Amino acid sequence: MSLYSERHVAAPDGLQLYVRDYAGADGGKTPVLCLAGLTRNTRDFDDIAAHMASGRRVIAADMRGRGRSGYDPKWENYSIPVEAGDVLAILAALQLPKVVVLGTSRGGLLASVLAVMKPDVLGGVILNDVGPEIDPKGIARIASYVGVTVAPPETWDDAVARLKTINGTLFDMPDSEWMRMARATYREDQGKPVLDYDMKIGDATRAQMAQPQAFDPWALFAAYANIPLLVVRGANSDLLAAETVARMQTMKPDMKSVDVPGRGHAPLLNEPDSIAAIDAFLSEIG
Repeated sequence: MSLYSERHVAAPDGLQLYVRDYAGADGGKTPVLCLAGLTRNTRDFDDIAAHMASGRRVIAADMRGRGRSGYDPKWENYSIPVEAGDVLAILAALQLPKVVVLGTSRGGLLASVLAVMKPDVLGGVILNDVGPEIDPKGIARIASYVGVTVAPPETWDDAVARLKTINGTLFDMPDSEWMRMARATYREDQGKPVLDYDMKIGDATRAQMAQPQAFDPWALFAAYANIPLLVVRGANSDLLAAETVARMQTMKPDMKSVDVPGRGHAPLLNEPDSIAAIDAFLSEIG
């Protein structure tokens, strides 16, 4: 028996967005909405969603162009403003007036935009390895492979090897965890692993990187003043620096944070330290 039901929700422009709904034993507790990273999908949350659903409703969504959501024929729509509108459409369709957002990387940036646009929908936010400042080293690493067309790996072991090439120095974990990461990154197509996102996301990412920043990210972070916040950081992260977390803590003294050993960008959220921090945070929110 599946732990979740599946449905598609129409985005404001009609694109179909895939959603998993872990009904859980909500007991009146604030539901959690899981939003994945730039090229990632709902499978990243398999473990933590099942864990959280023992006590509350959990929703996980594929953003446009990722996983089982529709690919956008206009790649310029792979943008934070458009995707923030998609998140609000999901909340409306599922009749969720308030949620805790668990956002990994890009998903955390979407939560930050919601903190400015619609703070009333946020009962709390968990930022997984993302903050107001993003380390240029990490951005350069990600830009070097996102949307870059190469021959697909021949086997799942080959897929693991590719992930190790990209991330290997940042993660200290057994091969079983690397395979779990591969299974969340790729889907199987005609017997071969294929990246599970629209490659045009790479075009959108590079186009956006070439534009001057239109806002002060620290001013955006100030919108969290009255919103409970937990930051989960990979101790080896090349995207979220420890100094950035320290500055966040200074600006928001009630912020909770945890460094996850042996993890880079981003923690898988099945680590004992991640689970303990998330459980403690959610217990305070109810």
